[in-house]
Amino acid sequence: FLPALTEAIAVMAIAMILFQFNWLTGLLLGCIVGAESPAVIVPGMLRLKRWGWGVAKGIPDVILTGSALSDVLILLLFSLLINILTQGQGTAQFGWLPLQVIGQVIVGTGLGYGAARLLLWTLVRWRWTQNPLQEGIVAAMLALALVVFAQTWPYFSGYLAVMALGFFVVEQDAPVARRLRQAFNHLWVIAEIILFVLMGASVQLGILAQILIPGVVLLTLGLLLGRTVGWWLSTLGSNWTWKERLFLLPGNSAKATVQAAIGAIPLSLGIDGGEIMLAIAALSILITAPLGAWAIQIFAPRLLSQDPVDPTKVVMESRTVLLVIIDDTATAVPVLTQAADLARRCNGEVIVLEGAIATKSTTAPVKPLVKKMLLDIQHQVVVSNTGEAEASPHALANVIPVFIEKHKVTEIIMSQSTHQMLQSTAPSSGFMTVPTLLVNTAISATAESQ
Repeated sequence: FLPALTEAIAVMAIAMILFQFNWLTGLLLGCIVGAESPAVIVPGMLRLKRWGWGVAKGIPDVILTGSALSDVLILLLFSLLINILTQGQGTAQFGWLPLQVIGQVIVGTGLGYGAARLLLWTLVRWRWTQNPLQEGIVAAMLALALVVFAQTWPYFSGYLAVMALGFFVVEQDAPVARRLRQAFNHLWVIAEIILFVLMGASVQLGILAQILIPGVVLLTLGLLLGRTVGWWLSTLGSNWTWKERLFLLPGNSAKATVQAAIGAIPLSLGIDGGEIMLAIAALSILITAPLGAWAIQIFAPRLLSQDPVDPTKVVMESRTVLLVIIDDTATAVPVLTQAADLARRCNGEVIVLEGAIATKSTTAPVKPLVKKMLLDIQHQVVVSNTGEAEASPHALANVIPVFIEKHKVTEIIMSQSTHQMLQSTAPSSGFMTVPTLLVNTAISATAESQ
């Protein structure tokens, strides 16, 4: 959390010079600017982990963890400053800040734990919902209640309580957390649009034009001085090289969603300088969000080493390709049915290899059947044109490894009869290295006859 804190302090000092803020309102602006955007940083760091940039020393994980902790601290400090400034007590109450921080952390974490238990009882034990979208709506209402309650009872941080709610749900019931994450991904698509539209509608263009140059100076110095000092202190004594330390600046400087969420709060509460704070928040999004996303991809290959990727710690993007082998029209329907079901579940592509054993006269009616059963699935049909003399199990066993290598096949689907012929003809064929799904066509044929 040091980089965000040092940036907030640097912004406070600069705002006192450029905008004649007092140190309380300057620090409030520093909290708005110093927060980091998960919407930009998290996808960028996950992409670096998939590519292997800096994973040996855990640099993407450090940035992700530091960003989460920084936002918790900054939002907690922001809520304390809001309470002090709106209550009109000025600096008199600021001497109690350490005790207030400790108290709000304890109470907020406790309320977050209680809310997580209540949410899990509602969703799992009492089963008040029927689908993930309803679960997401219930969780969103509970989180909103925490934030609203914090406004009327300012002895805890509503933002910290909501974060603690999410942490405890993940720890206590991972399947529910996964479903909530999917539901909030859908809700966030709409909420993000509303959030940025409302923020843009609140910005006064005249104020933005007046503070454009001072605002750019404030953001630049805050990043180059405050955040750089914070990262240098955070990595002091580590085994990181100077290039790796330098990457922390472009890799952790993007501002977006947090600024959009809290940038208009001081103005709505009538705090002095609220118009300038909102304009600075909007300016920080316009400048740092695209630059931060661009800088992560540009500077990572230049400043970080590419290391082997541990597939158990990242979500690997893989392409599923199913090779379907059809030897005659009698086995085509059950084999294609199984292939279509599997392809829809994994969003895979299907390659149909037909006519490799049977004669060419039997392959003609299979093509319209494939088109009908795989209508909504990306697929292609490959017909064996090696001639009737070579249309044998031995020829098919020689063709399959070529298709596996050419199309990067991940799984083979065929009937049990076809598999038995291949096993008897070429037991050591290369297709055995790829997972193979066997379809019992005899059962399907019996069911159809009945």
